[in-house]
Amino acid sequence: MNILAFRHFDFDDIRAFAEWAELGGHRLTIVNPADGLQEEWLDTMELLLILGGPMSIYEEDAYPWLIEEKRFVKAALNKRTKTIGICLGAQMLAEVLGAKVYRHSVKEIGWHSIKRTEEQHPWLEQMPSTFYSFQWHGDTFELPAGARLLARSEACGHQAFAYDSHVLALQFHLETTPACMDQMLTHWESELVESPYIQSANRIRENINRVAASFQILHQLLDHAAANRSTIVS
Repeated sequence: MNILAFRHFDFDDIRAFAEWAELGGHRLTIVNPADGLQEEWLDTMELLLILGGPMSIYEEDAYPWLIEEKRFVKAALNKRTKTIGICLGAQMLAEVLGAKVYRHSVKEIGWHSIKRTEEQHPWLEQMPSTFYSFQWHGDTFELPAGARLLARSEACGHQAFAYDSHVLALQFHLETTPACMDQMLTHWESELVESPYIQSANRIRENINRVAASFQILHQLLDHAAANRSTIVS
């Protein structure tokens, strides 16, 4: 399987995806959308991964390359390319599908409990009904018309949604590595203010053992995505 991943900041560690791709014999290409996108990728990729980032998807004045990235994502969805968006990527999918993305009333940072809804999706067959995942976001989104809500948390009612059978949006970070987490806690230390849904750096590090379980859930999800091939149409 040819996989294209959009990485939006330099120290975003893609080890969880790279290890899975190597084990499965998949080809993984990592690009920064700010460096430009190639039209031919739309014809060769079989899975698009839109990863997280510190920017907001509505900050096009500060990050003009977002305009081109959204156009590319829309074209991929029109071709029914399998697509998974994480955090910023989930918010981008929501906007491209016609929903509003906006600043949430609270920030959610740290290891928070995620609860699945009764809605099902073939890629989530082995995902527990309740689990912990790392979070770092201040934005949220409305549910696109026709989408199915798959998960929620206490702080954020829209944690995951599916659109048709080939699009999955996850607000949470199953992919975060200890190294990336340390970088985030250092670079964005100013965000760790006292708040009901913002955990301290010490508390976050105390739960670093949850990374292994997160990787397992992510890899099972990716296994199902690779096995359940969507039909590509022009």
